[in-house]
Amino acid sequence: MGLADASGPRDTQALLSATQAMELRRRDYHMERPLLNQEHLEELGRWGSAPRTRQWRTWLQCSHARARALLLQHLPVLVWLPRYPVRDWLLGDLLSGMSVAIMQLPQGLAYAFLAGLPPVFGLYSSFYPVFVYFLFGTSRHISVGTFAVMSVMVGSVTESLAPQTLNDSPINETTRDADPVQVASTLSVLVGLFQVGLGLIHFGFLVTYLSEPLVRGYTTAAAVQVFVSQLKYVFGLHLSSHSGPLSLIYTVLEVCRKLPQSKVGTVVTAAVAGVVLVVVKLLNDKLQRQLPMPIPGELLMLIGATGISYGIGLRDGSEVDVVGNISAGLVPPVAPNTQLFSKLVGSAFTIAVVGFAIAISLGKIFALRHGYRVDSNQELVALGLSNLIGGIFQCFPVSCSMSRSLVQESTGGNSQVAGAISSLFILLIIIKLGELFRDLPKAVLAAIVIVNLKGMLRQLSDVCSLWKANRADLLIWLVTFAATILLNMDLGLMVAVVFSLLLVVVRTQMPHYSILGQVPDTDIYRDVTEYSEAKEVPGVKVFRSSATVYFANADFYSDALKQRCGVDVDFLISQKKKLLKKREQLKLKQLQKEEKLQKQAASSKGTSVSINVNTSLEDMRSNNVEDCKVGPGDKMEDTTANGQEDSKAPDGSTLKALGLPQPDFHSLILDLGALSFVDTVCLKSLKNIFHDFREIEVEVYMAACHSPVVSQLEAGHFFDASITKKHLFASVHDAVTFALQHPRPVPDSPVSVTRL
Repeated sequence: MGLADASGPRDTQALLSATQAMELRRRDYHMERPLLNQEHLEELGRWGSAPRTRQWRTWLQCSHARARALLLQHLPVLVWLPRYPVRDWLLGDLLSGMSVAIMQLPQGLAYAFLAGLPPVFGLYSSFYPVFVYFLFGTSRHISVGTFAVMSVMVGSVTESLAPQTLNDSPINETTRDADPVQVASTLSVLVGLFQVGLGLIHFGFLVTYLSEPLVRGYTTAAAVQVFVSQLKYVFGLHLSSHSGPLSLIYTVLEVCRKLPQSKVGTVVTAAVAGVVLVVVKLLNDKLQRQLPMPIPGELLMLIGATGISYGIGLRDGSEVDVVGNISAGLVPPVAPNTQLFSKLVGSAFTIAVVGFAIAISLGKIFALRHGYRVDSNQELVALGLSNLIGGIFQCFPVSCSMSRSLVQESTGGNSQVAGAISSLFILLIIIKLGELFRDLPKAVLAAIVIVNLKGMLRQLSDVCSLWKANRADLLIWLVTFAATILLNMDLGLMVAVVFSLLLVVVRTQMPHYSILGQVPDTDIYRDVTEYSEAKEVPGVKVFRSSATVYFANADFYSDALKQRCGVDVDFLISQKKKLLKKREQLKLKQLQKEEKLQKQAASSKGTSVSINVNTSLEDMRSNNVEDCKVGPGDKMEDTTANGQEDSKAPDGSTLKALGLPQPDFHSLILDLGALSFVDTVCLKSLKNIFHDFREIEVEVYMAACHSPVVSQLEAGHFFDASITKKHLFASVHDAVTFALQHPRPVPDSPVSVTRL
């Protein structure tokens, strides 16, 4: 045992040495073997090297990451659906989806009539676009589908392009509706293409040009258009088709002319349905906190009216028109008619912009209320895909509905799962239950449409509120409303946008100009007409504009500056030039007299003396002309730091020497803090201001310029030997302090500024 123990350490050491040697050999083998195999492969087959393989792997990984990020960006459902809190949100989304579907059914049928289409296509437009938005949308609460404004815009297009026939025409109903359906579906595809294209190139900011007064005025006018379009169903009249400018006026005149031909049964049906719907909505408003969900008055009205119509046989020989046949099941996809693109492009762009403006405005309201973010570009893509795919399945253009969105939020909806559930309910109705509503009176659908216009028609009260708040916004509202009523939907929107932009330009042309004074014992400068404590600094004028200076208001800026300074700059300059010119003429006359006398005296002395006299006269004339040139430093009253006169200033060219009144200030400071950019016209205007005020012995300084503005001044070669950066100060107070220390133009810039 002792021998074994004594020899144990030696055996262990030998074993460790052998193990280490084997490990080293194995490492060497694995380090050398790949190099040999790689060289052999490169010699035989010219295979790619290991670094290139790694580059390809890295490129593939980066491409995969980019593709995944792009997919998640444009397909948001893959981001939020895996994190969907089923226990917390599913019950609310289920209840909300059912409530929205109950509203979607009657509105889909009614708004299809607005678009000039059979009612079943309203159900299609309530299914396909809603489900597509569920996949691509970023708003959790808006309800996408049929909307009154969009439907009436589509209806104006279908009436103008699709051939219209009278109801007593023997043409088959399916053949009669084929052309309007084709126009509406092609329009939906074109609208979708516009929206997707604008979204992919990040043009979602276009909606910012549609201000809130413009949108509210436009939707109010659209509500009036919708109301007028439903009058023929309320009174049971057959009206002619009107399109283009003043079409609404022609329709109202025709309704008034044919009012004696109204059908009493139709009027009574519409009146009863409207009263019942209004009462139910009032009950919903009063019992909102007690009811788990709103009373589905529209659905109950559909069911009740259809049952009564079927029971008394309104469809057979009655004076009340009914919906008619509603085909069950879905329709196959149909390619759009590309020949109609050229005729629909203008209307399609208008509908695309209006639909997106309504959707994004509601989406941002709900996002702000619930604390999440809505991507405007992705919303444009989502809405575009909804219209594009929906158009292929014969849907008409859609947007989001304010009333349904409010119901979706108030009934507990937390995500677009509620929209998916509502679309599935609509699918069930399309497949199995749609044909049950063939006996539904059209007057009931018209009543549903008119009652749902209550919210938009209440926007007429904006006139009173805007009159008190902002007259310019009121003007935009009124112009938008009037243009939409008189010129139709597409031209009205165009006129409204152009007018609002022109109004912005006009408002920047007439900003608020002010002379600033210093608040005592501070470096704060305020308008002397608004702040009684602000006092002007003696000898210094501080001028400020509330808007940037550019080509549209540069002349107004210069005129306001000269007016607020209390000096008629142009008059002083013109008088100065006249006096200098008069002095020059007097000198020339004196020189001519002296020349005449010298010639008479020189005639007796010789020709050489005459030549010398002529030469001296020419020198005197040239010196006189040079003396008449006035630059910023050519002032008789210009003093140095010791109070002595500047030797560079020529005698007799100052305002005092010429007998003209002098300004009561020696320095002008331009507060340019409001400037956000400068253009070439602004540069020329500023240079002219420097020139004109230096002509009347006032030095000009600039203050509070932002860094981008200074960079633009440098790029425009604004600074030169006459206007240096010594005339530029970080704040108004710095400029005032410098001006008080140098009551005359700085002596190192005697070069005159050329007026542009």
